[in-house]
Amino acid sequence: MKDYKSLRIIFMGTPEFAVASLDALVKAGCNIVGVITAPDKPAGRGMKMNESAVKKYAVEHSLNILQPEKLKNPEFLEQLKALNADLQIVVAFRMLPEVVWNMPPLGTVNLHGSLLPQYRGAAPINWAVINGEKETGVTTFKLKHEIDTGDILLQESFPIEENETAGEVHDKMKEIGAVLLVKTVEGLADGSIEETPQNAESITHNAWHSAFSIQHSALKHAPKIFTETCKIDFTKTTEEVHNLIRGLSPFPGAFTSLDGKTLKIYRSKKELTGRDDAPGLNPDVAKTVQAASSVPTILTDGKTFLKFACADGYVHVTELQLEGKKKMNIEDFLRGFRF
Repeated sequence: MKDYKSLRIIFMGTPEFAVASLDALVKAGCNIVGVITAPDKPAGRGMKMNESAVKKYAVEHSLNILQPEKLKNPEFLEQLKALNADLQIVVAFRMLPEVVWNMPPLGTVNLHGSLLPQYRGAAPINWAVINGEKETGVTTFKLKHEIDTGDILLQESFPIEENETAGEVHDKMKEIGAVLLVKTVEGLADGSIEETPQNAESITHNAWHSAFSIQHSALKHAPKIFTETCKIDFTKTTEEVHNLIRGLSPFPGAFTSLDGKTLKIYRSKKELTGRDDAPGLNPDVAKTVQAASSVPTILTDGKTFLKFACADGYVHVTELQLEGKKKMNIEDFLRGFRF
């Protein structure tokens, strides 16, 4: 049994999501002996060297920083070994080779944005929202060979509200995850955490009620998001289209086309008609813009609303961005757009 503050910890992460966890560990008094993050990259029109969010934080707090191009580089491995870490923590980083994750005596802990074993993969937040989940959470677990399959340490669940975007879930999750990570470090240090294998027949963990006793046959996955994933299919239900829009907002953004240009939709609301026939034939709206059959029916009054017909109603667009324009709300968009 050790005091968690005596543990020598290496932190690995890159984006803003990881900063919340690193900050929580620093504020809890953890001994961060090294921070591993992505190398600086040129970005923007001037191709100025851009530092990761984690590096910026580490510089501000005078933490030791390593930025390896390759994680199997012998020089980097020697530097890592010389830090003599008891524990490594990974939050939104990249895949680690075994020679790295198996180095410290307490192993390497990862913070994952789902209630494992559900939503293993690169985009757990996006897919939970796209699939209309009412609840998600965060998991700390020990890394092993196969991605996101290591023994579970701790979990914390929280609700996903009906109209929340993936971005909003992300912002809640990074704070909840940061707190859980500190608890995990404390529990590993004092020996109070019982590791739970994911290959058990079913898993019921401390944050899970009986509904989360998940058989492996029911597992949902969270693969990387590709362009084709983001294209809106308006033959689907309003629920499915609405969930896709919020599940891809603010990045990479669900899209369709308008007047031959790409239209990204970031926020929407549902309108169910309760009709089986094409909802775009509703005669009560002020104006109907109907293009070729391959293009969805669009209805607007030209001032306050723009909605797309779906299988069982409409999806109202409330925030959008037309190719070549800035992101704006629907009223501002309609004020300057002519069909």
